[in-house]
Amino acid sequence: MVFRIHPLTPLVANQIAAGEVVERPASIVKELIENSLDAQAQRIQVRIEHGGLKKISVHDNGVGLHPDDLKLALSRHATSKIKDPEDLGHIDTLGFRGEALASMVSVARVYLCSSQPAASHGQRIEIHGGEAIEFGPWAHPTGTTVEVSDLFFNTPARRKFLKSETTERKHIDEVIRRTSLANFDVSFEVEHDGRSKRLLLPASDSHRRLAQLFGKNFVTESVYIEESVGDFTLKGWIGLPTFSRSQADNQYFFVNSRCVNDKLVSHAVRRAYRDVMFHGRHPVFALYLELPPSDLDINVHPTKQEVRFVDSRSVHNFIFSSVSRSLRDIRPASGVVNLGGSKEWEQGNLPVEEGQARSDDHEFTLPVGGPLESFSGSYDENHNKESLPPMGYAIGQLHGIFLLAQNNDGLILVDIHAAHERIVYEKLKTQFFGSAVVQQRLLVPIKVEATEKEVDLFDSSSQFFREMGLVVDRIGPKTLVVRSMPVLLSDDNAEMLLRDILSDISAHGVSDRLQDRKEELLATMACHHSIRAHRNMSLPEMNALLREMEQTENAGQCNHGRPTYLVKSLDDLNSMFLRGR
Repeated sequence: MVFRIHPLTPLVANQIAAGEVVERPASIVKELIENSLDAQAQRIQVRIEHGGLKKISVHDNGVGLHPDDLKLALSRHATSKIKDPEDLGHIDTLGFRGEALASMVSVARVYLCSSQPAASHGQRIEIHGGEAIEFGPWAHPTGTTVEVSDLFFNTPARRKFLKSETTERKHIDEVIRRTSLANFDVSFEVEHDGRSKRLLLPASDSHRRLAQLFGKNFVTESVYIEESVGDFTLKGWIGLPTFSRSQADNQYFFVNSRCVNDKLVSHAVRRAYRDVMFHGRHPVFALYLELPPSDLDINVHPTKQEVRFVDSRSVHNFIFSSVSRSLRDIRPASGVVNLGGSKEWEQGNLPVEEGQARSDDHEFTLPVGGPLESFSGSYDENHNKESLPPMGYAIGQLHGIFLLAQNNDGLILVDIHAAHERIVYEKLKTQFFGSAVVQQRLLVPIKVEATEKEVDLFDSSSQFFREMGLVVDRIGPKTLVVRSMPVLLSDDNAEMLLRDILSDISAHGVSDRLQDRKEELLATMACHHSIRAHRNMSLPEMNALLREMEQTENAGQCNHGRPTYLVKSLDDLNSMFLRGR
């Protein structure tokens, strides 16, 4: 049999492309909303029937389409957003490939009607499975309406892989969720099966939108960050370590307003939370990275949910340092206090004036691993209420485990061991990481027979190894030798550590393996040198601990991510005892 090459028909080619662009009803909703946003719409209405399996309708008040462009808009590789090859280097629109509408009309029944400002009427077109059914003038307000019905009606093999209406509806809701997080200045109205409506308000009420999407507590249990370095800017909200989830399902990252899934970004944020997040828990965040379009490639996949950064290591380090710094700034002295049982966070309700938290009468020293008897100071029971520091002053212990204190807001309950463990840990980190890495030369250098890929990775990252105190040389085409190790890690398996680091660099472009191992050892040291349970403490000793907490980074969690303290406000206590009722 002789096989000859022949061109595919436009319909078959579009149906093949639809396999990448139109995976499910949610894919259609995403593409249509992105077109609306590119058309400068300020209000978008989405109506869904039977989870999008029967009908999807998206209406916007954007600039609309020129009547002569309707047919062209539904053809493949036709777009108004790019023209020349140079345009691919600085894409600033959500859509640009010209594939979405053509893919839809090849596997569904599509109705499109659009009108531009000042036009006397609109223009409509209807296509079923690539075949034009109707075209002509139609009454329509300024903007565009697209209806997609009977998805995959002409490709039943694709339709049978769709899930239940409930599942498909959840995927559509996720698309709305992502898009609305990236466009606070646009209102969204969503209607499912003509019954349930949900209106997401514009930017003037961004907190309400966040509350609708993440839950009402997220607004008060998150921190807004804004950092800029060179051409990079990172903004957004990160949940406090105590506001976490069992799954990584509430994590949203946007690059130039485009929601993306990126391993490098996830690794950077996870790294920033590494020693404040309880094991098995995941942070909640909505972060927005802005950088020049020429510094990334968004033309990686038709769904446009993957990007490649020109300098991935710099992006990783910038995200990590920005999130890490914001988390470190969350401490009692910053006026952010965990209200524990009420699951709320209040910011700024405990102002601290300069010198107030460490007055002459209450300046204590908490030495790392030192005896508690070395604490000095006294407790003045006649403190003026207005002068109380953020963590207040101690009033006693509970079973030798918890410290009780009162501040302006109410009652503070401190886990003594957990709080002291964090203080000691941060001091140890300052001591060991604040100076040059101390190395220990191996008596017998460790030879490592590496793969070609591992050797290439080492050659490109040799400076990183030197900075981290791991002295490695290449002594052959596929042979590396470890000559020195950081003194903290001198008992570790050198070959395994080297291979793990190279594996991390291959996957993420960076490796935190050495840092993580050092911090694990320091955390162990901190735990062993911290105040043990059932140790009776004097009031000066307890107040010393409170003052140190106010000045310590990440004081709200121990090294393992457990909370170190909580606050019960007077309103909470009055409510518990039915006072005033």
